Amino acid sequence: METSFGEEILNITDTKIVEPKRYQVVFLNDDYTTKEFVTDVLQVIFHKNLEEAQQLMELVHKTGSAVVGTYTYDIALTRVNLTIKIARENGFPLHCEMQEI
Repeated sequence: METSFGEEILNITDTKIVEPKRYQVVFLNDDYTTKEFVTDVLQVIFHKNLEEAQQLMELVHKTGSAVVGTYTYDIALTRVNLTIKIARENGFPLHCEMQEI
């Protein structure tokens, strides 16, 4: 049995692989969301340890915003939407956004 399978493999391996675009998730400071809530969100949704979550929360508080993670589009969008949903359910106006790198 003769096939041209080998030639197809060569064509596939010549294809250039493009890395997916990356997006930063940025938290923005407000005067109402508690520091404890921001720290909890960073731990639960963004998988930060307590020390890193507290450092990021303080950076948001002091500078007005901070990048809390870099992800592919789908993951960034999911985490932004989940953060906003949980914040609203708890009565906080916490805002975060995605920025393409």
